Amino acid sequence: MLKNHPKGLLVAFFANMGERFGFYTMMGILVYYLTAKYGLTGTEAGSIYSGFYGAIYGLALVGGIIADRTKNFKGTISVGLITMLAGYIFMSVPGLGLYFTIGALAIIALGNGLFKGNLQAVVGQLYDDPKYSHLRDSAFSIFYMGINVGALFAPTVASSTINWFIKKQGFVRNDELPALIHKFQEGTLADTTSLQAIADKMMGSHVELSQFCSDYLSAYSTGFNYAFGVAGAMMIFSFIVYMMFKKMLPDVKVKVAENGEVVEMSPQETRERLIALFLVFAVVIFFWMAFHQNGLTMTMFARDYTVQEVGPATYLVFNIWSLITIVAGILSLRSIIVNRNDLKNQLVSIIVLVTSCIGTYFFYTNNDAVNSFSPELFQHFNPTMIVLLTPIVVGFFTMLNRRGKEPTAPRKIGYGMLITSIGFAILLIGSLGLDTLNEAQLDPSHARVGTGWLIGTYFTLTIAELFLSPMGLSFVSKVSPPKYQGIMQGAWLGATAVGNLLLGVGSYMYERVEIWQVWAVFIILCFIAASFIFSIMKKIEKFG
Repeated sequence: MLKNHPKGLLVAFFANMGERFGFYTMMGILVYYLTAKYGLTGTEAGSIYSGFYGAIYGLALVGGIIADRTKNFKGTISVGLITMLAGYIFMSVPGLGLYFTIGALAIIALGNGLFKGNLQAVVGQLYDDPKYSHLRDSAFSIFYMGINVGALFAPTVASSTINWFIKKQGFVRNDELPALIHKFQEGTLADTTSLQAIADKMMGSHVELSQFCSDYLSAYSTGFNYAFGVAGAMMIFSFIVYMMFKKMLPDVKVKVAENGEVVEMSPQETRERLIALFLVFAVVIFFWMAFHQNGLTMTMFARDYTVQEVGPATYLVFNIWSLITIVAGILSLRSIIVNRNDLKNQLVSIIVLVTSCIGTYFFYTNNDAVNSFSPELFQHFNPTMIVLLTPIVVGFFTMLNRRGKEPTAPRKIGYGMLITSIGFAILLIGSLGLDTLNEAQLDPSHARVGTGWLIGTYFTLTIAELFLSPMGLSFVSKVSPPKYQGIMQGAWLGATAVGNLLLGVGSYMYERVEIWQVWAVFIILCFIAASFIFSIMKKIEKFG
């Protein structure tokens, strides 16, 4: 896949690994931390979550302006990495108040704003060279896959860190306890029988409830602080890699004609390109509003409505090591099919496939009949599926390109919106007949659904993401007028920010309407957005 691509693409991939690790750590545990540590409602936690993610992407516009004005993309990226590291260090300090946490999130968002859009702009600049320009779309797909390798491990590392610390304090992690404890401490838990039973079972004897609640909440929330600290350690790794190899990335070049004058687009072409870009930005707002529910309402759904114990076969995909074994087998099987005429590659792939089968069987036979897992582990399905599906999607579009039938980037974005609607339709079907949230919280034995509904939704949304997000990055880098490269990458992320600021709509509905109705709203919004982009397709696809 990397054949004929510039080496700078790998540098960008590794530089972004720490940011993706932190992103998926936050996506998986931030809402749990806010509700458990500070006793916030889902709506309140959702407001902070959406504000944080809105700021992450909104501040990319500021980062783009700074880079365009200073013509120092690589220096701005360096400052962004250092700033994000500081924010994660603050998040790792236990026992501090809510406003301190919000301040630390703001620092992370600022650093991300300086970093993310400008790194994407630099990747685009790699492919401004005519030697590589025909590889632009596939480059952004590879870049998108590569940065999610780090994201694959984030949920497992975060979960393992949290569970390790809680166990070290003499407790067992129970994600239903914090909500009950806060109700108890506030004096709103009328019947303490269930809480007392859980506490006695966990400690092996009858315990004094007030002290247990205080100690348990402290241990539970501090475990999350340690997980944020691990994310900070990954930022250090990314910073070191970036500083060592950033010379492989391009510096901004100004196009010059043979007579020595700077080449610029005409005002009319610049205006048309900007209009096309902002029309696409308007559409993707609704995609990110829906897609990033994976860290909010879908994360809550995993905690509140999805089974927390699975059999030995299903647990294979929740254990990161057996999951990687399966992924290696699938990729090797693909290699066997694709590289039929390469005997050496075939042999290596067959060995990997056989090893994968043996390893998977080993993990399966060593799993228990019933295996518990932490709900944030659902977060590793999106990056896993990106790694698995990117070669398939890239290969599919390559095949269409050879036949002269590859859709334009805007058309791929439209298809992505339709696929997103299908993803939420899966979750809607799985949510029919479930209790409302208040009923579920008061009855720990309420009905829960199987893991397949969420996994199926993640699978479908990942396909939609691969149709939309890397193609959008490629479209922006291709269509942006040269003097606005940083700003337009920032504006793309700014559109994502607007979508993220609307995430709280999901958490607000989650606590007030039936669960299936939450997903129905996102189905409708994505379908409307898809209809809009297809209605303006002729206006925008002439550029890409």
